[in-house]
Parts: sequence; C-alpha cells; structure tokens
Amino acid sequence: MTYSLRNALATGRIDRIAMAVSGLCVAHCFGTAVLLGLLASAGGIIESPIFHETGLILAILLGAVSLGHGAVAHGFMMPAAVGSLGLGVMAGAMTLGHGWQESLYTLVGVAILALGHDLNRRAGR
Repeated sequence: MTYSLRNALATGRIDRIAMAVSGLCVAHCFGTAVLLGLLASAGGIIESPIFHETGLILAILLGAVSLGHGAVAHGFMMPAAVGSLGLGVMAGAMTLGHGWQESLYTLVGVAILALGHDLNRRAGR
C-alpha cells in the first residue's frame, strides 16, 4: 500500500468519501422517485379543464386591461383587434379535445395575443 492510501484509510478520508457517495446515491434515488411522482401528479393538474379555463380567464382579463387601456391612451385599435383575435383562437382551442390540435391552436392564439401586446407597447411609445 502506498503512503497516501494508508494515510487516507487511517484518517477516515476514504470512509467520508464512501459516505458522501452513498449519500449522493440516496439523494439520487429519492429525488428521482419524488420528481417522477410530482410529474405524474402535475400532469393530471395541467390537463384539467379548470387549469385551462383559469389561464384563459387570466389572459382575457389582462388583455382587456392592457389592450383596452392602450386603445384609449394612444387611440390605435389594431393592437386590441389583434389581441382579441388571439384570445378568440385560444378560446376556440378549448373546444377541441386534448391532443396536438388543441396545443397547436393554443400556441397560435398565444403568439397572436403576444403580437397584439407588442403592437400595443410599440404604439404607446
């Protein structure tokens, strides 16, 4: 045995390293189990209609306040019209069943709504 290995054994350094590796193993195993459990639970919540309905209501409220205020403040209706189209596409997507079509139309609606908010921000300059 070399001196450094003997020294590491004598001072307990190897044991501390082994305990640290064991601790990392426990953390990995426990963390993986918890993460997978949370993802499974979150998947059920995220697919729930109430989650989508709440998100749409929040988007409508924020859009009405922001785009409505912008239309009154700068007198330019295009941002509000574009944003309303985006909200309409998002609402229409909720009538589709869960699947790629709903996701696609929701993303298109969100992009159109974001464009409306960007136009509103630019018109306010």
